[in-house]
Amino acid sequence: MVRLYSPEAVEEIRSAAAKWEKEVVPQWLKRLPERFEEFTTLSGIPVKRLYTPADLENFDYMEKLGFPGMYPFTRGIHATMYRARIWTMRMFSGYGGPEETNQRLKFLIKHGETGLSLAFDYPTLIGIDPDDPMAEGEVGIVGVSVPTLKDMEIIFDGINMGEVTTNMTINPPAPVLLSFYVAVAEKQGVPYEKIGGTTQNDPLKEFIAQKSYVFPPEPAVKIAMDLIEWSVKHIPKWNPISISGYHIREAGADAVQEVAFTIADGIEYVRQLIARGLDVDEFAPRLSFFWDSHINFFEEIAKFRAARRMWAKIMKEWFGAKKPRSWWMRFHTQTAGVSLTAQQPWLNIVRTAYEALAAVLGGTQSLHTNSFDEPFRVPSEFAAKIALRTQQILAYETGVADTIDPCGGSYYVEWLTDEIEERAWKYIDRIERMGGMLEAVKKGYPQREITETSYKFQRDVEERRKFIVGVNIFVDEEVEEIRKVPLLEFDQEEIEERQKKRVKWVREHRDQERWKRSLDELRRAAERGENIMPYVLKAAKAYATLGEIMNTLKEVYGVYVEPPIY
Repeated sequence: MVRLYSPEAVEEIRSAAAKWEKEVVPQWLKRLPERFEEFTTLSGIPVKRLYTPADLENFDYMEKLGFPGMYPFTRGIHATMYRARIWTMRMFSGYGGPEETNQRLKFLIKHGETGLSLAFDYPTLIGIDPDDPMAEGEVGIVGVSVPTLKDMEIIFDGINMGEVTTNMTINPPAPVLLSFYVAVAEKQGVPYEKIGGTTQNDPLKEFIAQKSYVFPPEPAVKIAMDLIEWSVKHIPKWNPISISGYHIREAGADAVQEVAFTIADGIEYVRQLIARGLDVDEFAPRLSFFWDSHINFFEEIAKFRAARRMWAKIMKEWFGAKKPRSWWMRFHTQTAGVSLTAQQPWLNIVRTAYEALAAVLGGTQSLHTNSFDEPFRVPSEFAAKIALRTQQILAYETGVADTIDPCGGSYYVEWLTDEIEERAWKYIDRIERMGGMLEAVKKGYPQREITETSYKFQRDVEERRKFIVGVNIFVDEEVEEIRKVPLLEFDQEEIEERQKKRVKWVREHRDQERWKRSLDELRRAAERGENIMPYVLKAAKAYATLGEIMNTLKEVYGVYVEPPIY
């Protein structure tokens, strides 16, 4: 089986198709009924009943597509793609305390997971300790509680950090959690140049979508850039940012908005780093992205291809990057959590499989498949294993990895790729006229756009212009099926009490003088406007808690209160 078809073969097919279009299509159209239902993608892009070469008029193969591994990377960033290496299977995992998460990570590694991904509880996400009054009832619920270096040591007990890469979905406290991770790797004897993984570290999307912000926009971006600059210089295999469209999409954006707002975030970060005096080719190869793979199959494939092409153009033409690796959009994908339903929950397995297939056909480097029980609570081992096996069946049974970009050349997919790109550029142009994404966020522009799109989608579902099986079509009266889902059970109150005791123990047994000195130095560095990463790492090694480090930074940078958008 060949990997792809040549431009010469494409030209021959195009010539034959043009003749067919001129002679055959008019006769075919006369035979069709006059009335057809109107179809649109989830982004509201009108979809015709048929696509032909006429929809790709003046389509230049090499300019728009090229070959895999060649600019503009529409067909993939690697010349061999999955023929050389299957995507990383990285399941988003973490719940309860560090002991429970350590067990879950080992369970997934045993069953074939090839990359780790840590989910943190909400107190950790906003940088407070489990004994903070605001944390009551939330410890360990939506992820693992990690308030101290000791907790990170327990999570990776028995796991060789030099042999695995770990994604950490953490934003305002990203410097603290990365410092915990680096300190544990050091204790295991792993040299800095072998520490691999990703910190999400994407502050702008917090203001746009996820809302787990802490600091005001300017210092939030400054702290994120500190982490990137330090990582590029000290842990070269680390991806210091995962520019995230996932949360933007889950908040209600459509595919075009996901592409536009995420890429606009990336543009802002590149400008910030260049303003620090960094060479674009020094940091650009370590930038990574994180996308949602939603349920409208072909729209998602086209979205990934359009985003990759746009980013390559921006890095090469806007910022003058010279290394081909600087033009790459490397990305992780997660299937759409918001597409999962409590009604007829077993159908979520099917939804996830289709969404995973779209991500692979779109050329993802890394993939998380959601578990079917996520509408209820943290995934059980039973559900998590099915989600992992879904990827394994996709990789080793279906044949989708046999050839590169098998959707390339489809009249519909190529037209839709162009359409998404064109619509996304219009959003980016508007944001550029506002002064960039930081200014657009402060004005509430992307927040309003997402809210309006989300509202329209919900109205379309309620008025049955959009169908969701089991929700507004093919609805079962029987609801007992939900009760058959084998939920994960754990004692949240016991875990919260255990985490409080551990924090108390750490505070009592650390070197008090070293701890106090490290926080004083961190405060002064922040006040001077220095890169805070070396000081956060020093405080983490002194067993300062997450809350103590974050509170020190809050004294300098302040705390953000979102203004009303409407």
